[in-house]
This record gives sequence, structure tokens and C-alpha cells, in this order.
Amino acid sequence: MKAKSPQDERVLALAEPIAETLGMEIVRVRVMGGKKTLMQIMAERADGTMEADDCAKLSRALLDVLDEADPVSGAYDLEVSSPGIDRPLTALEHFSRWEGFDAKIELDRLVEGRKRFRGLLAGIEDQSVAIELDGEEDTALIPFEWIADAKLVLTDALIRASLNARKQTGRESGANNEKDA
Repeated sequence: MKAKSPQDERVLALAEPIAETLGMEIVRVRVMGGKKTLMQIMAERADGTMEADDCAKLSRALLDVLDEADPVSGAYDLEVSSPGIDRPLTALEHFSRWEGFDAKIELDRLVEGRKRFRGLLAGIEDQSVAIELDGEEDTALIPFEWIADAKLVLTDALIRASLNARKQTGRESGANNEKDA
């Protein structure tokens, strides 16, 4: 789910090793056409944060590789960003990391007459996502390979968790900077 099209896959294959050397993970790649092609790359650091300086660093590191490999025909704009608060969930471990938060999941097939589900993430089991679906008594297990699209739902709880994580990261960075001074 990190990439949907063959073109996205080519960009992902080029971007992932570079991001890893910078201590980052590529969350999603989308190459979108229009008047001008947009190459959108979402990434985050291992601690789940992604500041503007991190985006700039990754963007600069990608430019030469993308220019040389030319994975997109014609001119394009490169946009490197964080996944945001209501982030896409594109890897199995994301569903575990965000356990306890609401998510929307869209499948690539019909299950019980529908493709879209919403509920509280309950972790992972083998290669399946566990989710407490709205209006259902039992926890559902959805095979990860069936998921076409998934993202967190913006809720007060998610906003609070995001703010708390930012405070923690800020404190840790400040503490490290004080020690280094």
C-alpha cells in the first residue's frame, strides 16, 4: 500500500534506501498527473516525527537520484511531507503501532457485502489486522493483503496523543541539546 501504480513502485524503490540511510521510513508514494505531475512522498523518522528540516533533508537527498533514474517522464514537482495526524496506514506494523485508535479501512474486495470498514484498531495477528468494528460484537481479522487503503480517523484522542508525542520528543531533544552544550 505504500505504492499503488508501477510508477509509484519505481519511485519507492529509489526513495526507500535513501530514507533508511537518513533514519526515516517512506510511508507512501503517489505520482499524480495533471497540468504538471506531482510526486508526493510521505515519510517519518523512526520516532514517528517529521519536521520541516527532515522533509528538506530527504528532498535534497532524493533530487540527484531521481534526476539520474528519471522514474517519471517529463517535468514534475517533488513534495516531501510528513504523513500528518490522520495518517495513512501502509505497512502491517502501522496497525500495531496505532492500536487503540480509530481507523477507516477500504478493501480490494467485498466482505459481507461491503468494502469499507471503520473501527478501533486492536493490533495485528499473524498477517491480519485486528479491528473492533462499529456495531460488531467480535473483533474482526482482516488479512493485510486485502487492504487497498487505510488511514487513521481524526479524533480528539488522536490529537491528544499527537500533542503528547510532540511534547515528549521536544523534551527529549531539549534534554539532549542541553547535554551537548
